[in-house]
Amino acid sequence: MLFIFDWDGTLSDSTDKIASCMQAAAEDSGLDVLHSDEIKNIIGLAMPEALQLLYPGISPSQQETMRLAYSRHYSDADRVPSAFFPGVLKTLEQLAGEDFRLAVATGKSRRGLDRILDALELNEFFHHSRCADESASKPHPLMLEQLLDEAGVTVADAVMVGDTEWDMRMADNCGMKKIAVSFGAHSVERLKACKPDMLVDDFEQILDWQFN
Repeated sequence: MLFIFDWDGTLSDSTDKIASCMQAAAEDSGLDVLHSDEIKNIIGLAMPEALQLLYPGISPSQQETMRLAYSRHYSDADRVPSAFFPGVLKTLEQLAGEDFRLAVATGKSRRGLDRILDALELNEFFHHSRCADESASKPHPLMLEQLLDEAGVTVADAVMVGDTEWDMRMADNCGMKKIAVSFGAHSVERLKACKPDMLVDDFEQILDWQFN
């Protein structure tokens, strides 16, 4: 059985950090500095898809300038990793202790995810992971399909846990069950519209999930 987790806004309380770094990168790049709510809308997407939504018509050179500026700002800001939401580590440890397999499907780059896993000494904790720069961006199902293949489990034996519409739609596109957390980047109303199989306000409620 496989639990697949989004990272930012699901495990890690990092959405405000992402928004502020995107704003700083936009200022450096000569682009409009957008409200944090607009930025939180795109959290979870790969950078090219995110920037096309935030800045329609952005040129390839502006995209690259923005990407580099954001990477610089976020690397500096993330020298102190964002805290996990309450109950996350306890829940993950309990799931691992019960022999569930744990995976990550994230809009982060591979470099960014590896950096945070190294900093938190969690490299051996997650059995599998896929990042936005080595797969298709959410809500395309490729990340989930790759994780299923790598783990050797069927879609019926896996569940996606996320905080955004992109996570929910990715699960739908893969035919996978989905759990939404209410405390991340997207509103509860937006998540409910995606009809999650479970909606939790407390991360430890995930322990109540039953595979059918």
